[in-house]
Amino acid sequence: MVTGASGFVGSGLSRVLGAHCEPLALGGADWSQRVAEVNWRDATVFHLAARVHAHGDAEAAFQHDNVEKTETLARAAASNGARRFVFLSSIKVNGEQTTGQRFQASDPAKPEDAYARSKWRAEQAVAEVSRSAGLDHCIVRSPLVIGPGAKGNLVSLLRLADSPWPLPFAAIDNRRTFIARDDLADLLQRCGFAAEASGRTFLAGDPDSVSTPRLLTVLRRAMGRSARLFHVPVGLLEALSGAVSLGASMQRLTRSLEVDAGDAMRLLGWSPRRTMDEALAEMGRAAKGAA
Repeated sequence: MVTGASGFVGSGLSRVLGAHCEPLALGGADWSQRVAEVNWRDATVFHLAARVHAHGDAEAAFQHDNVEKTETLARAAASNGARRFVFLSSIKVNGEQTTGQRFQASDPAKPEDAYARSKWRAEQAVAEVSRSAGLDHCIVRSPLVIGPGAKGNLVSLLRLADSPWPLPFAAIDNRRTFIARDDLADLLQRCGFAAEASGRTFLAGDPDSVSTPRLLTVLRRAMGRSARLFHVPVGLLEALSGAVSLGASMQRLTRSLEVDAGDAMRLLGWSPRRTMDEALAEMGRAAKGAA
């Protein structure tokens, strides 16, 4: 059973699961009624649906959609005989950046915005249902997911990569972890059915971290453009961006966020099926073709 089955990650997981995928929609005013009518017996539940953006009272919106719905779903699964509950969380639970050490699943949580706080509270809700009602569960914290049709911040990045102008990012020396959609779908499937995944929290991510200059070079070449990067000091980039209220967006290009996915590789036998450059190039070509 998959929530968010029509979304970017959910559609990838649905392809992996094939005929075994049963979508469960959580939108609309009657979502709780649909949850109550589900046959949970022996189901493996993949809870991927989430609110990512909110306007107005963001904390309340994220609390309702990401925490309360998750807890309701987990309690229904536990009360009615589901075999396992896999919850897709976010690496933002760990924090927004790393400085030399990759994030580990055992690190203290440091969520910094409303979305990340809601995912952390949802993780805690799932763990509490597991303790109180005996629900077998697994949590996966994912970094930014790449692939054809990627949404969110990647749309702006792809537009930037496809611009004809030189870009001032050659001086950036950072490392960021991504994961290809197909690789995340494979990991989620393993978390749903491997005995070794029971009760664990895994960090997802390709072991090959990518700098912003490399990221843009691969994307631009896949789009038929030359790299055309030039040097501007990182401090100046961040200062100028902050002056026009784009500081957070620039920091995603200048700062590092690295993830240690070693537990998933060792315990579940998971590994990316192709190189990060190949996955990035595929995304770039798809974006160029859709432009």
